[in-house]
Amino acid sequence: MPDRVDIALSIEDERWEASVVDVETLCARAARAALAAAHAQDPNWLPDGPIEMSVVLADDETVQELNKNYRGKDRPTNVLSFALYADGGGEEGEDEGDESEEQDEDEPDEGADDQDVEFLSPDAPVPVILGDVILAFETVEREAREQRKAFADHLAHLVTHGVLHLLGYDHIEDSEAEQMERLETQILSGLGIADPYAGLPEGHRAPDDPVGFAAPDPGGSAAPEPGGNASGTVPLTPER
Repeated sequence: MPDRVDIALSIEDERWEASVVDVETLCARAARAALAAAHAQDPNWLPDGPIEMSVVLADDETVQELNKNYRGKDRPTNVLSFALYADGGGEEGEDEGDESEEQDEDEPDEGADDQDVEFLSPDAPVPVILGDVILAFETVEREAREQRKAFADHLAHLVTHGVLHLLGYDHIEDSEAEQMERLETQILSGLGIADPYAGLPEGHRAPDDPVGFAAPDPGGSAAPEPGGNASGTVPLTPER
């Protein structure tokens, strides 16, 4: 299943490339690992046909503007997940109108390549859009430093976390949070990344919860960072 998901990566801030070697590969590996793990949990969740999603490596200003417009919170957060399919966008792949019969009679231009012909064909499958995962550079970099984590490892965790949100996972209820954390830990282990939740106290928050997410201190205790940044799943219509 992960192989048929087209992941579009957009780098909107050059500091991502300066901070992480081959950041595109890292994000793609984390996203596909999350897709594969979720698929193993429920192979029938996604429909047949092409699937698309995007990962956008942006900055605090961009994410703050999105938070302000869609969530009514005028501050940046580490990651935003705009979940289209999981939040009810499953009908996006259906044709609109009755124009296909008329178009069927038209022949494509002689110079059209195979890709153009497929696009013009009324029988071509319309991709299902999972949604977008958008990250804020300054916040992710600050959190990695404060939590004493490698920047690349923290980025991989947040991409994984964001993709799972696109697939319907959440952490509103304790049982949901535990399931999501177990899956994230499994995914990151497969990427050679240590458990980001190890040593955290009971009742700790997810990495994108508003209360914050702190690494355990050397003495074995941990507390949420004051003023921590995070988001949760963000649908296009900000109802929660």
